[in-house]
Amino acid sequence: MLSLIVLIIGAYLIGSIPFGVIVGRIRGFDPRAVGSGNIGMTNVARAGGTSAAIITFVGDILKGALPVLFARVAGFGPAAVAWTAIGAFVGSICSVFLGFSGGKGLSAALGIWLVISPLAVLAAASAFAIVVAIFRIMSLASLTAAIVMPPAVALLHLPSPYLLLAIVITALVILRHRANIARLIRGEEPVFRPKGKSDGAAA
Repeated sequence: MLSLIVLIIGAYLIGSIPFGVIVGRIRGFDPRAVGSGNIGMTNVARAGGTSAAIITFVGDILKGALPVLFARVAGFGPAAVAWTAIGAFVGSICSVFLGFSGGKGLSAALGIWLVISPLAVLAAASAFAIVVAIFRIMSLASLTAAIVMPPAVALLHLPSPYLLLAIVITALVILRHRANIARLIRGEEPVFRPKGKSDGAAA
């Protein structure tokens, strides 16, 4: 039990690393002070361009993937792995280093699921790509991908702790996107354009 608690705390601390803020400081901007104020890849892209967004994206994926990978390699079962994943994900949206604020958690969730089930990621990524291609609204694509994940996990007959994990992460993603959902309902959510192109209010 003690080793699991230590693992969850370690996962939370790793998940809390604010790569968007770190990259922004290196590049001379603070993503919290521009656009939507979000520290994730999309807002970093608007503020710092494609290369800054890619670095943030990779870092955020790794902070979700590495704790879960460690738990699996160390021989923990699905329930413990799921708790570790929750620790990392909560860190990404509620970072101790940012006064318990954070990003939307999508990239960290991607890292988590790449370790647990690449096939489930494929289903969610396909939904994401279709929505982006049609609407070019990142928040809508992200929400769609999150909603697809629980049924994908269920259809793949993964252990029940992973299905519960998918439901929890999806619920938290939706909660973190509540402002975006309100703008989507009003028809005010902007089309995504990287830095250097005309754009409205950031998502």
